[in-house]
Amino acid sequence: MNRTRLLMIGALALAVGFLASVYVYDRLKGKGAGSVEAGADVLVAADDLQLGARIEEHDIALVKVPAAVVPPNAYTKKSQVLGRGVILPVSRGEFLLPNKLAPENAGAGLPSLIPRGMRAVSVRVNEVVSVAGFVGPGTRVDVLLTGTPGANGETQTTTVLQNVTVIAAGSKLDRSPTGDPQNTPVITLLVTPDDAEKLTLASSEGHIQLALRNPLDTREDDVGSTKAASLYKGAVTTEVKTPTRTIIHKVEKPTPPPPPRTTNVEIYSGDKKQPDASFPDPQ
Repeated sequence: MNRTRLLMIGALALAVGFLASVYVYDRLKGKGAGSVEAGADVLVAADDLQLGARIEEHDIALVKVPAAVVPPNAYTKKSQVLGRGVILPVSRGEFLLPNKLAPENAGAGLPSLIPRGMRAVSVRVNEVVSVAGFVGPGTRVDVLLTGTPGANGETQTTTVLQNVTVIAAGSKLDRSPTGDPQNTPVITLLVTPDDAEKLTLASSEGHIQLALRNPLDTREDDVGSTKAASLYKGAVTTEVKTPTRTIIHKVEKPTPPPPPRTTNVEIYSGDKKQPDASFPDPQ
């Protein structure tokens, strides 16, 4: 009797364990199947893409990734990116996004990097003007002009432009990854149309010098011109004074009217004389 009861209890325990195992297995299987997300086709860079490069067939690849990690604006068709210029460097395996590519039909190279309303103007430089070659793409500079304006022929230096972006150094559109100087005879600056006229005129009027700025220092200061005489102690700056002419306006005082004419009359009362009286003459 006791043996039969034990067998029944054992069989019941095995059945409960089997049912529990089947239940846990089904739950784990359903959870695992739900965690698998559908993949999405998206374009990535097949190699490092440099600034100004034109995207070719071999530069891109179509890969399948989980839909949850795909950026909203990622490209999914090769026809959307072929022939467009790169305006921000793209690393290998990185998603291709609109903010890193030039607009369609904008071309590649330097023209694709020029924003609307801006102009690219080049100036001749040397190792001194380009701050020993450290003025490169992406840096910011001030443009200084030294010349002899005016009739007195005194040399002076003035700041023509401030906080100007360097867009190219020679034919290079990207800076050196190691930060090494890039010596080049030409620097291209990104300026507004008005500043393009100032820069062109400054290049023909005198000597240009570039002053390198900290990229975080974007403030424009009110800087006056420095004259050659101010560099020497005790030097007297000659100023041409324009003679002044003093104009005196003569103010005539009004002539007072003449006093009224009167007639004196002697008055007698009997044989006694009364005080004299004066009467104005009739006009």
